Amino acid sequence: MNLTEKILARAAGKNRVSPGEFVDAGIDKVLIHDRTGPTGLFRKFEKLKRPVWNREAVAVFVDHAFPPDSLLSAKLVRETYDFVKRHRLPHFYPGMGVCHQLLPEMGHVIPGHVIVGADSHTTTHGAFGAFATGLGATEIAWVLAEGRIWFKVPATLRFDLYGTPRAPVMAKDVILQLLKMTGTAGATYKSLEFTGPYVEQLMMDERMVLTNMALEMGAKSAIIPPDDRTLAYLKDRAAIPGEILTGDPDADYEQRIDVDLSGTEPLAACPHSPDHVKPVTTLRHVAVHQVFIGSCTGGRMNDLRTAARILKGRSVNKDVRVLVTPASKAIYRTALEEGLIALFMEAGATVCNPGCGACAGIHMGIMADGEVCVTTSNRNFPGRMGSLEAGIYLASPATAAATALTGRITSASEFL
Repeated sequence: MNLTEKILARAAGKNRVSPGEFVDAGIDKVLIHDRTGPTGLFRKFEKLKRPVWNREAVAVFVDHAFPPDSLLSAKLVRETYDFVKRHRLPHFYPGMGVCHQLLPEMGHVIPGHVIVGADSHTTTHGAFGAFATGLGATEIAWVLAEGRIWFKVPATLRFDLYGTPRAPVMAKDVILQLLKMTGTAGATYKSLEFTGPYVEQLMMDERMVLTNMALEMGAKSAIIPPDDRTLAYLKDRAAIPGEILTGDPDADYEQRIDVDLSGTEPLAACPHSPDHVKPVTTLRHVAVHQVFIGSCTGGRMNDLRTAARILKGRSVNKDVRVLVTPASKAIYRTALEEGLIALFMEAGATVCNPGCGACAGIHMGIMADGEVCVTTSNRNFPGRMGSLEAGIYLASPATAAATALTGRITSASEFL
């Protein structure tokens, strides 16, 4: 079996599982936040009139609208606080940052575990060798009561990534290249396994970008086999099990895809789909009104350090508003200690509190009709960041920072 199949087999108490088989799997961790919980999940769970099966296994976040930006957001945040208090849930993180950054940062992600979240980008946590996937409100409500849920075992596409792309190429450019290859439906209900020399040398900040945006390819889950880098990140955060699951050398895959990244260049996904990918050098004519550096695919330390190298000693274009949102308070604090926050402010950027606001089109960065934004986030559908008439381009933090300086979509190679 491959790694995904081994994890589901263990969770289901079976010796072996195969793609297409239905299994009843035990859940190790549940993720809920202030946008998906109070809009249906909480009420569905409480109609069951059951206690939470394992309070220690539930992590709740207030990250999509914190501080609340409207009466609606305030209501949802209040309901989230009340639900946590009513059910005595110990792992509650209001205003501390983006859920997908905090879940591993706070020690809730462990290799070999099964993680479900009331958020589609829960696939992010496969970067740590876990089976992680998003579920709907009804399914999460059932998991809260039972601690189990059924899955159809997904077939696995294995991407063997090799070659060394030249700077300023980042993991965001690599996943955009894969999206261009597969399209947004090319991996529907598949598990994607990322491996190979390129992946092995990536820090965890970058690995999480690959597994996060696998969702935009239609994937049910995404996974990277755990290694020394994984264990080093988790060492002082999580209780690592004695046995780390690995896939068998002779495991079957639906398809193995070799990708040589040597010639990869900075890329951007153009409106209005993550697979509408073009080289950044072909988009120099596109004028930009906003640049957003943040989210669960662009607000970690590696992202902020990369952007800072480009912005240092320079000023952002006067026609562009630039927003920088660290993915968590811990990242914000480290960036502050390293002088990055002051650097961003001196360059003319606005530094926001940790959260999802601009990425989700909720607050701190709403787009007007006809405006264009270059963002390090993961989706660019119409209306994602505000107006249905706005144009959203997905790009790496390096490209975003370079664009902030010129006011047009620009490769960071012009500044590095």
